[in-house]
Amino acid sequence: MTTPTGHSTGPPTGFPTGPAASAQPQPPRARSRGRRAGYVGSIVVNLVLLWLINVWPGWQVVPFLTAGTVLVLGAVNASIIARIVADAVNVVLDLPRVRALGDIVSIGFGLVALVRIWQVFPLDVVGTGWEVVARVVLVLGFVGSGIGILEALSRFARGRFPRM
Repeated sequence: MTTPTGHSTGPPTGFPTGPAASAQPQPPRARSRGRRAGYVGSIVVNLVLLWLINVWPGWQVVPFLTAGTVLVLGAVNASIIARIVADAVNVVLDLPRVRALGDIVSIGFGLVALVRIWQVFPLDVVGTGWEVVARVVLVLGFVGSGIGILEALSRFARGRFPRM
């Protein structure tokens, strides 16, 4: 369609139209700032989680945890600390391969914690339907961890950040 003076009223040809056309990609600096803010947020959440589990109010106040919880706390704490360290490195470096390596290591620590929880099973639900639910959730954690490690290995090999 053209105006009376012969000018086109539509978008120039060869350019995308619709919602995708208005969504401009962020410049690399803006994406880096966003990722770094996410790393800092993750560090804060994990530090709070460590505090809640180990200091106040402590894992002992959770009614369905047994005394066997002390046998898994080391692995659980190591998993949380591994993620904090990986995120702290990412705040400083923000490099795709470094992030992938941190993800592999922290997921590996999480997998160790899941195995330890499976072995000890410090939940006061044995012999109930909740035991099945808890075991299924642990299996989903094993599967998700395996997928996460494979995905991070792929990112490490390609040297790219994950797509969001």
